Amino acid sequence: MATTARRTPDDLVRTPAALAALVPRLRRICGEDGVLTDLSQRRTYESDGLTHHRSTPGVVAMPTTTAQVRDVISLCAGHGVPYVPRGAGTGLSAGALPHAEGVLLVTSRMRRILEIDPENECAVVEPGVANLDITRAAEPYGYHYAPDPSSQQVCSVGGNVAENSGGAHCLKYGFTAGHVRGLEIVTPSGEVVELGGKAPGAHGYDLLGAFVGSEGTLGVATRVTVSLTRSPQRTVTLLSAFTSLDAGGEVVGAIIAAGVLPSAIEMMDALAVEAAEAAVACDYPAGAAAVLVVELDGPAAEVDAQVRRVTELCAAGGSFGTRTAGGAEERALIWKGRKSAFAAVGRISPAYIVQDGVVPRTALAEVLGRIAALSAESGIRVANVFHAGDGNLHPLVLFDDAEPGAAERAEEVSGAILDLCIEHGGSITGEHGVGVDKACKMPRMYDDASLETFDLFRRAFDPEGIANPDKLLPTPRLCGERPEVRTGVHPLVASGEAEQF
Repeated sequence: MATTARRTPDDLVRTPAALAALVPRLRRICGEDGVLTDLSQRRTYESDGLTHHRSTPGVVAMPTTTAQVRDVISLCAGHGVPYVPRGAGTGLSAGALPHAEGVLLVTSRMRRILEIDPENECAVVEPGVANLDITRAAEPYGYHYAPDPSSQQVCSVGGNVAENSGGAHCLKYGFTAGHVRGLEIVTPSGEVVELGGKAPGAHGYDLLGAFVGSEGTLGVATRVTVSLTRSPQRTVTLLSAFTSLDAGGEVVGAIIAAGVLPSAIEMMDALAVEAAEAAVACDYPAGAAAVLVVELDGPAAEVDAQVRRVTELCAAGGSFGTRTAGGAEERALIWKGRKSAFAAVGRISPAYIVQDGVVPRTALAEVLGRIAALSAESGIRVANVFHAGDGNLHPLVLFDDAEPGAAERAEEVSGAILDLCIEHGGSITGEHGVGVDKACKMPRMYDDASLETFDLFRRAFDPEGIANPDKLLPTPRLCGERPEVRTGVHPLVASGEAEQF
């Protein structure tokens, strides 16, 4: 890798001269092996987990320290070069889609766990640390890190912060935002700033809360202080099968109505189960139209009582093939199918779009029925996997990208599903972020005044518009324009030379 990184004359033929001129200085900052210019190397980073969107980065920089991140961003800011932060690349909204004429700033080499502090129930980590590694480091002290995306073995904490990631257990424990106490960030101007710290809570404006979920548009986190949660006395996982999605959905509502708060309630439909069985042989009940995974944790006596109640509710709802796992190995087997669901769909479809909408629990049955109708009308299959407890849907829209027009039809179905979520009082994203994929749907959720306020806040951090441009907000600017306050119709739109969405 080091030898190819030194090849500069022909490597950057697709990048502007201004960007190519920065390469020697980037190498002085990050080292010879910390800057990639070879086309084949750069193409490795052309998409995140949502491979439907692709763009080859102009240059890839891989810093290992806060000082290097600061110097890379300062260099970009001084020359007006856009940059895009990237963690492990597991995001599913194209939030880390590279800029073809910019720097892709990859934080995956910053992966040190700096401190486990059980006395203050927190940990301090670098952004490239894998989510699950925090729990592994905290387990000997009787703690774990609660937010757990399905990709937790590989997704990075920095990316979790950028997307305000969730996971199966967020029904009880909440999203990343509720577990971040402090951040060290580098702003788009290259300034290193501390937000929060080990002590919970903050005074004044909640800049920490604003940064979590900002998708790299307000800067890059270089150190993260997260809360640790005491590991429960007992954890029990139940698997139950149903003859219809509606029946499973009714049981979800019944569980919550009974005053039981599981740490997780997950559901998969028959198509998702088929994919999981093909991929990992998870041994879910045969013939199920839906399976429900319910996990309960807490004091042993409380969990035992809740297990009995949930079992009764499942039986009353017409469940079959119910089994209970108390041990770690049995729990892992039940979760294996659910955790592998997204990747497993590749076994039954050449390509797919992962969607991420939210609806009230009471609207689950109706929305799922409408999704089934959309699928039947379009001829596009949809596999449903979702955090049923909080109404967070993850429809997997399946298509064959070798078939002419299939991708376009899949995108239409995907967009229509988000419209359904909004129509029923929900949201276009629960945990995957807006990125590129959903930015066009933001005006369906927010009025012009709200979007303008978001943009003003963003530009307070990034007046030059270089930090992860063209993500999150559906700005009214056209390609290549800097963000600025504009009133009235854009001149190119008025002349009929361009369309504005």
